[in-house]
Amino acid sequence: MASPDSRTLRVVLMTVALTLFLASTGQSIVSTALPEIVSDLGGLSYITWVVTAYLLSSTIGAPIAGKLGDMYGRKIVLQCAIVIFLIGGAIAGLAWNMPVLILGRIIQGFGGGSLIVVSMAVVADVLPPRERARAQGTLSGVFGVSTVLGPLVGGFLVQSVGWHWIFFVNLPFGIAAFVVLTRTLEAQVHTVRHKMDYLGAVLLMCFLSALVLLANLAGTVLAWSAPSTLALMAVTVASLVGFLFNEGRASEPVMPPLLFRVRNYQVANSVNFLVGMAMFGTISFVPMFLQVVKGVDPARSGIYLIAMMAGLIGGSFSAGRFMTRTGRYRFLPPMATALLCVSLIALSRIGSETPLWQIAANLAFVGLGIGPNLSVGVVAIQTAIPREHLGVGTASANMFRLTGGAVGTSIFGAVFNHGMTLHVQPLMPQLERIQDLTTTIIAELEPVSRQLVIEGFSDAIAPMFLIGAVVAGLACLISLRLIELPLASASPAQPAPAE
Repeated sequence: MASPDSRTLRVVLMTVALTLFLASTGQSIVSTALPEIVSDLGGLSYITWVVTAYLLSSTIGAPIAGKLGDMYGRKIVLQCAIVIFLIGGAIAGLAWNMPVLILGRIIQGFGGGSLIVVSMAVVADVLPPRERARAQGTLSGVFGVSTVLGPLVGGFLVQSVGWHWIFFVNLPFGIAAFVVLTRTLEAQVHTVRHKMDYLGAVLLMCFLSALVLLANLAGTVLAWSAPSTLALMAVTVASLVGFLFNEGRASEPVMPPLLFRVRNYQVANSVNFLVGMAMFGTISFVPMFLQVVKGVDPARSGIYLIAMMAGLIGGSFSAGRFMTRTGRYRFLPPMATALLCVSLIALSRIGSETPLWQIAANLAFVGLGIGPNLSVGVVAIQTAIPREHLGVGTASANMFRLTGGAVGTSIFGAVFNHGMTLHVQPLMPQLERIQDLTTTIIAELEPVSRQLVIEGFSDAIAPMFLIGAVVAGLACLISLRLIELPLASASPAQPAPAE
């Protein structure tokens, strides 16, 4: 595939970066606003739903949008995704209770997940593998900037104009992205009639929804033996079996079974899932730790995530440059995930006495452990699969990462709630449910009682990072199976190798 001229390349990358920035900012901007949101609209028990709703719908929307992009072109899918994203953001911004907010986040997530995967697939359309590595590294850096800039902007908006504006702030960016996209990206001309795999799409939605709900509710809101839990288990298993059976028979499956026979596809997406668990769990709960345990205000708690952003951007950009210069990438994921494991172990030992600079340093190394995986995973998949499946293949990388994020946030939330019941509930007998605890209630306690509650809160949140370390260690072992295909000669038009 020939490289486009420099002017066209700049315009395309600008368009892709703008849409990617829009989607990933919408994903992370709520983290520093969570305490204020739940204090205004509901109790602590809802805190993971604001994040999980977006991640779940992003996960569902990603593979469907990737498939539609393969069938009908990236431009029209991106345009529709921007409109959906903005509608969802407006609903969330106008929300007067938690159900309306979660509804808005679900709609926003459908658009956001589509934007992320289709915009990354555009890069594979216009660049050969060797040059694609640098571009994906740069885009992963944009993803890192917006992922951590989101909490920073969110904290500032919460303190200055209120949490509702964390959703309205994306409107001008969305309109600008739509205009740039409409003027710069060429529409695809179709000569082949396609048939969308609607049954596969519905079954995939049912499976992912049931899986995340099961992770979020079982053992916390619902007992493991409760009929609702058993029903979710049955839906999860039945929809997965139905999906796999349908994909083997569909003429144009949402996720072609042949992709799962590609070794790099298996390895990269397994690592994506596990890294997503560690990444989103850290982003979701570090600001809360800083605000409650360290007494940092919402805006400043977002600033400390800049350290994580710097590490993530540096790791992703360096990995992209290295792949472009050498054509090699196999050893990068094992090194990065090993560093992520060690960094999360260090983060699990933080407490009320830990200096803020030390927390920032730990977050920087967490970012360095995440960054290379973002760019290497996409390049490894795009290089190994047939060209006609670039959209759904790219979508799978983000789908597995977002699925890991949704499941990880749910699991971390369950561990956090258990820790709160164990360490803080005995200190707050006046509360009927520990999930009703808010930052306002903590601030109104007597100094001695407040300090004890803060220590209990710290004890409740730290084990989540240890779980993340175990997950990162498993990702390191799996990444050792990655096969290095030469980027200089590999082409997405090649058949997909099974090994």
